[in-house]
Amino acid sequence: MNSIKEDAIKVINEIMDNINIKEGDIFIVGCSSSEMIGNQMGTSKDGETDSAVDALYEVLNESITKKKAYLAVQCCEHLNRAVVIDRKIAEKHDLEIVNVIPMSHAGGAFAVKHYNSLKDPVVVENIKQKAIAGLDIGGVMIGMHIHPVVVPIRLKNKTIGKAIVLAGRYRPKYIGGQRAVYDPSLS
Repeated sequence: MNSIKEDAIKVINEIMDNINIKEGDIFIVGCSSSEMIGNQMGTSKDGETDSAVDALYEVLNESITKKKAYLAVQCCEHLNRAVVIDRKIAEKHDLEIVNVIPMSHAGGAFAVKHYNSLKDPVVVENIKQKAIAGLDIGGVMIGMHIHPVVVPIRLKNKTIGKAIVLAGRYRPKYIGGQRAVYDPSLS
C-alpha cells in the first residue's frame, strides 16, 4: 500500500497548493476503496481494502488537521451520500444529525474509518454546501457538498492507487456583469 500512500501525498499536496484552506474550514472526501484497489465501485469484500483505506486516511487526515481544518467524509449511495463529521462541526453549522452508523457495504470503508477515528462522530444528511474544497476518489460525486461555485482543480496527479481522482474548490460567485471588477485573490 506504499503506492496508495505515495499517490495520496502527491494529490493532497497538490490540492493544498491550490486552495486557501483556513482554520475551521471543511474539506470533503468521497472515496471508493474498491476503485482504489482496481475493483468496480462497491464490489470489494469486507477487509479487502483495509490497508488501502488506512494508508489514505493517515495522509488525508494528517494534512487536513495540520491546517486546523475538518475532514468530512461522504458515505456511499446506500446512505444517500450522507456525511460523517465530528459532532461539534454539525452543531456549529446547525446540521441535522441522522441515526445511522456507516458499514462497509452501507456507507463505505472510508466512511467507516472516519467514523471510527473520530472522538464524537455523527452522520448528517448533508452539510449544506459548507465544504470549501474536496477530493473525489473513484467517481463518487462530492460536488454537492462544496459551497457554490465549485471550480475544478486541474491535478497533475490523477490517480490514487487505481482510482481516478478529481478535486474541486469553492470560489465566491461573480456578480455584477460587464462593469464589475473582481478580486483575483478570490478566483
